Amino acid sequence: MRARNACLAAAAALTLAACSSSEPTTSGLPDFSDIARDAGPSVVNIATISRSNGDAASGGLPFGLEESPFGDWFRDRFGDEGADRPSRSLGSGFVLWDDYVLTNHHVVRNADEIIVRLADRRELEAEVVGSDERSDLALLKLDADNVQPVRIGNSEALEVGNWVVAIGSPFGFEQTVTAGIVSAKGRSLSSGQYVPFIQTDVAINQGNSGGPLFNLNGEVVGINSQIYSQTGGFQGISFAIPIDMAISVAEQLRDEGSVARGWLGVVIQEVTRDLAMSFGLDRPRGALVTRVLPDGPAADAGIREGDVILRFDGEKVPRSAALPALVGASKPGSEAEVELLRDGDRRSLEVTVGRLEESAVRDDAAPKPKPPVDAGVLGMRVQPLSDVEREDAGVMGSGVRVVEVREGPAAAAGIRRNDIILSVAGSEVDSASRLSELVERQTPGRSVPFLVQRGGSPLFIAVRIPE
Repeated sequence: MRARNACLAAAAALTLAACSSSEPTTSGLPDFSDIARDAGPSVVNIATISRSNGDAASGGLPFGLEESPFGDWFRDRFGDEGADRPSRSLGSGFVLWDDYVLTNHHVVRNADEIIVRLADRRELEAEVVGSDERSDLALLKLDADNVQPVRIGNSEALEVGNWVVAIGSPFGFEQTVTAGIVSAKGRSLSSGQYVPFIQTDVAINQGNSGGPLFNLNGEVVGINSQIYSQTGGFQGISFAIPIDMAISVAEQLRDEGSVARGWLGVVIQEVTRDLAMSFGLDRPRGALVTRVLPDGPAADAGIREGDVILRFDGEKVPRSAALPALVGASKPGSEAEVELLRDGDRRSLEVTVGRLEESAVRDDAAPKPKPPVDAGVLGMRVQPLSDVEREDAGVMGSGVRVVEVREGPAAAAGIRRNDIILSVAGSEVDSASRLSELVERQTPGRSVPFLVQRGGSPLFIAVRIPE
């Protein structure tokens, strides 16, 4: 019993010593106190007011503002009550250069007044130098002395599993420090996304938007922008804009007031396992071209529908989501080599990168339903398109509309009623008989790529030919 008590006493003493020691523990966990102390003065709170978008809610400040550092500021200007109360929001940011602050576009969008609160509690009015919705970045200008810019790191050098630290103002609680690891890189959150997000498990909540993400050297490697949540609160998945991209955007906003992005002029989709097999790829990769916009850079270079883009300007395209970011980062007017797969053969084309405009890609009108007609192929019935239907649907060439899908290979592949079949294995379809002819040419048991248009958007579907 004495020996056991002695062991317990020794263990308690060791535990106490470990807890009271200023030295790192043997657990190997990093100490973030230096980052919080040294980088904290560069992090700011941002309060915005939009008088053009009144908040019709009843009295009281919105949740997160009541106890925030800006609570008194809001109350002094607008009071607690009022049905016509202006819209107010809180966010974060950081001093990028001596008198410039970088934050998210959505933090200052439509703001009539922007107040930046520095770590030393100074409150300064800021003006928007430029804001870019596509990257969700905004650059603000301050009239301030004795501000501390952040140190810039290299987001490309980040590796999955690296520790990262966020400093911001969740729900208005300024200088809040949270930490986690890099969960993934190059995440795309929507089609056509031009930001290859850094995914982390750092706790990010409302008010953190626009705040910096640091590496263990205290260098900014990202700008916290979004979270994935089913509740509205943090659930372990956060996204940050890479600093390498953010600096390029910020410099253009400062010097030009806008951002110039590269444009290829194609509509793309993901390569699935079945499509990869049908194209002769050993695994799903690349970006599958479903439409080439007329008079665009891709059309001029000779890129075709059905091509699988594997590399752009020397960079691999592991999946379709990677291509928009690669093209967008290219300088308009520059030359880029595009490596692609066509009809089972690899080839390279030179493309002159265009400039992305807001109207570069439009949404075509959805095709109108038509009554079914007899033309049984692969368990479906189709009908040729009239000239008016072709124009309404935005179809450049020929095509047939699917008017009924029964049990069979087409239904199993996912073809739906009102899909427009444009081609089979790269050959155009202009009639039901042509469709049957092309299907008969294919090897039984093999998956064949069908190019279809659905709801105004083209996509490839791999259809297995029955044996």
